[in-house]
Amino acid sequence: MGRLAEHPPYQKYAVAVRRSPIDGFGVFALEPVPRGQKIGEVRGESISVSEARRRAATLERIMIVEVSTRTAVDLARSTDPMRFTNHSCRPNGRLSIRDGRIEFYAVRDIAVDEEITVAYGETHHEGRLVCRCGVPCCVGRL
Repeated sequence: MGRLAEHPPYQKYAVAVRRSPIDGFGVFALEPVPRGQKIGEVRGESISVSEARRRAATLERIMIVEVSTRTAVDLARSTDPMRFTNHSCRPNGRLSIRDGRIEFYAVRDIAVDEEITVAYGETHHEGRLVCRCGVPCCVGRL
């Protein structure tokens, strides 16, 4: 398992942020990530769910994760590369909330240079955002 010296210890595998064919920027594996392994975490500003929903209503790009019924994390100012993880209807990773931490795990082996993706599930976009993942089973909207 590789670590980059300039990344915090909770970033378990080396990744890079690059232009994504899905949308904007994405996060790409710089080394193989075996199925089931934790890739890393993302941290940000802790806010209330009501504040998260207020902010989401005014943003086109939403980087907010609700971690409980009362608390959310706004990733807009985070420096963690995993904040650029894009949605896919056929993801190779999953987002998991554990003790208030936002963690990313590989659901299958991820190859070098492969974009790391997760299924967002419910979003603050409320069906207004077109999905651009491009997989055959794409649901079309987030």
